[in-house]
Amino acid sequence: MKKTLKYIVWGCLALCIAAPVALADDDKAVNDDAAVARSLDIFNSLYKELNTFYVDTINAQKSIENAINAMLEDIDPYTEYIPAKETDDFLTLSTGEYGGIGSYLMERTEDGKKGVYISGPYENSPAARAGLRTGDRIIMIDGDSTAGWASDQVSKRLKGQANTHLTVTVVRPYDEDSIKTFSFNRETISVNPVPYYGVTRGNIGYIDLTTFNEKSAQQVRDALIELKKDTRVENIVLDLRGNGGGIVEAAIQIVGSFVPKGTQVLVMRGRDKSSERTYKTTVEPIDTEIPLVVLIDGGSASASEITAGALQDLDRAVIVGTRSYGKGLVQATRNLPYDGILKVTIAKYYIPSGRLIQEVDYGNRNADGTFKKTTTDSTARVFHTAHGREVLEGGGIMPDLKVEPRELKRIVYNIMRDHWDFDFATRYVAQHRDEIANPADFEVTDSIFNEFKAFINADKFEYDKVCEQQLAALRKTATTEGYMNDSTAAQFDRLEALLKHDLDHDLDLHRRDISYLLSQEIMDRLYYTRGQVENSLKDDEYLDTAKQMFDKAGEYSRILNLTAKKNKSKKSSKK
Repeated sequence: MKKTLKYIVWGCLALCIAAPVALADDDKAVNDDAAVARSLDIFNSLYKELNTFYVDTINAQKSIENAINAMLEDIDPYTEYIPAKETDDFLTLSTGEYGGIGSYLMERTEDGKKGVYISGPYENSPAARAGLRTGDRIIMIDGDSTAGWASDQVSKRLKGQANTHLTVTVVRPYDEDSIKTFSFNRETISVNPVPYYGVTRGNIGYIDLTTFNEKSAQQVRDALIELKKDTRVENIVLDLRGNGGGIVEAAIQIVGSFVPKGTQVLVMRGRDKSSERTYKTTVEPIDTEIPLVVLIDGGSASASEITAGALQDLDRAVIVGTRSYGKGLVQATRNLPYDGILKVTIAKYYIPSGRLIQEVDYGNRNADGTFKKTTTDSTARVFHTAHGREVLEGGGIMPDLKVEPRELKRIVYNIMRDHWDFDFATRYVAQHRDEIANPADFEVTDSIFNEFKAFINADKFEYDKVCEQQLAALRKTATTEGYMNDSTAAQFDRLEALLKHDLDHDLDLHRRDISYLLSQEIMDRLYYTRGQVENSLKDDEYLDTAKQMFDKAGEYSRILNLTAKKNKSKKSSKK
């Protein structure tokens, strides 16, 4: 079978990667630099031969990018090549700024036709102020039809230099005048890392942090200062759930709002001792005593884990939730020729107790090719927090108080996958815009839920049919193995009847989770992310757990072993 060019080039690069090791084994006198040089010569010569003699024309850019990506994928998932055409999107993640209209986009296919929709303008963005709404389908940009365009094509056309003009034409569902055109200017869009903060559960000052960019530390600091002005606030909750991280320096500064200036937060260690760097807080704290909880889950990674892990190791916060992702690696960017960027893993980081929280060892693989874990439950080393509490290395940050997360039910996934919640919210807001309560008070009533049930077309609703598929496979196996007879077939028929889906029953059974979806979509259309977060706090097991801990006399002190801190302070004063 003829190999494709893609695999030929990947194989060439794999040869280059392996060559230094092979050469070193064959000739101990060959140093690494010489081996790398010889390997690169091999690759260059091989590619020239391919380019000269391969039967078809070779797309040089695509082939080399495939080879580069194949090499980097073999190292770790965080080391990657960003070509010039993607650098703007990459830099947006770190700076939190870009030129455009300020909206999320969603690509979906209806009746066999691809379309791109506004799925959520940022609050006070050019898109929102111009009048674009969630659910609008973009059909023209500056007079050019977007028919058949993918979301990245639409995004590229919507972005641009601030103060440049554009015209966007959309189809607005559930509106008599469905074709609408909006003319406005692009602006510098600043991604707000703290979409909401406020008082909840009576005495909790809550701060939602969604990313770690250049504005995160100041936004958290400002929110904390404002919350402390409210006489109701006795405790603080910093929510890092789903926060995949970002800039390490932002994490250091955020920790600095809660601990004394000069506190060590992080040590980075690279390939050699000379690359080791120690990070300490450099700002005066806002409050070093107010009871603090940090919420985490499996989506909390990188800078989120630095923040949560440091506050845990320093016994400054109680961590509530589920185990974090487990990313203990640090990346830096290196500029490449022709405006490309290499994002490369340069170090591992160690939080105040001295532990590394990296989950996966990308330098070692199992026999099946999967990466090994850095530790297991039986081999994980024990470290100690500032007050002597035991914490383990590897595997992310383990919470002090665990919360059982809600399991995503299949019917809920089906509703989201096929946009039933999205489309219903678009229609509901179009018909009831003036009747919808503010985020703190809104709830999906019986009337709204029944309206949603009636909105779903049972003939078009698609289940995953996992039970049916597995039952059919079992029926086939029973036949193959010789167990199928009239009695067995009758039992299969009874089981098949029991497993038939009843949509009305399933919707009622999972009303709580479905109502959450509907609330989030409805709030987004009127109050943006701020409204979604505020509304979601009404029914939040993580916050409930934090509240119970705060309200139980002495529990916060017990968990953080604050008695050890007091005793240590007394001994120091006697000296």
